[in-house]
Amino acid sequence: MSWSADHIGDQTGRRFIITGANGGLGSVTAKRLADKGGAVVLACRDVAKAERVAGEIGGDVTVARLDLADLSSVRSFAARQGEFDVLINNAGLMNIPFRRTVDGFEMQFGVNHLGHFALTGLLLDRITDRVVTLSSIAHSQTPKLWIDDLDYRHRRYQRNLAYAQSKLANLMFARELERRLRDAGSSVRSYGVHPGVSGTDLFARTETVFDRVGVLGASLVGHPPEKAAESTLFAATETADPDVFWGPTGLLIGSRGPVRPSRSTRLSRNSRLAARLWTESETMTGVEFAFDGAVRDGVQS
Repeated sequence: MSWSADHIGDQTGRRFIITGANGGLGSVTAKRLADKGGAVVLACRDVAKAERVAGEIGGDVTVARLDLADLSSVRSFAARQGEFDVLINNAGLMNIPFRRTVDGFEMQFGVNHLGHFALTGLLLDRITDRVVTLSSIAHSQTPKLWIDDLDYRHRRYQRNLAYAQSKLANLMFARELERRLRDAGSSVRSYGVHPGVSGTDLFARTETVFDRVGVLGASLVGHPPEKAAESTLFAATETADPDVFWGPTGLLIGSRGPVRPSRSTRLSRNSRLAARLWTESETMTGVEFAFDGAVRDGVQS
């Protein structure tokens, strides 16, 4: 029998933080968890939009401002949080024109990976259960991880490769975090998932003619947001193997279907490269993970 969101058990007494939950898969995830009794924090840059979503969801849902493109906002958000069960690194940008974050990082890598890396590190001492990080089937669309130029200082910007690199980084981060948590003897787990393809507004931010057909095309090859969010919900609520990349596997590329163990590239499983990415990410963000429960937050020089 295939798993679905209907299998989610009672989440009363559990607290979830979901980034980018003011629309798309994030809002679906928040609604499902709140409907099951969970307390949910919508961590979003657009607070007004998030407040409207929270009102529509009902239940124990609150809103807090978080701009992943600004590390000062990440630190401010993290400083205001108490203990909670699950962090869901959901927010993302896809195939946007070249821009840099407040801290000078290429925007897709800065938001999709570095913002979530810093957030997770700053909150790690208050997470009691697990971290779920959304990657993508697009992680397979990059031939390498440009570890010596993650930030596009010395190469031509290609928006699709920049997105693929950020999603590869998400998956490598999820796996490396799990390795380090396990080595430290922690009971906290780290999951990497992908949602397949879904016609959300993620496909309408390229500022090109593709915006007119992107959502429609994604809807045709993918599945509705309610189904696409099931990978996240499964990893956030079930006892499952954190070494598995959970997601749909249908239509050859994994664009839709029930939650199952999904394929990932050999590159994404390169533990030596993942360790280098971790070191580079600590240097870029100034956030050093402390698995002994201490908080170590440096400032980028």
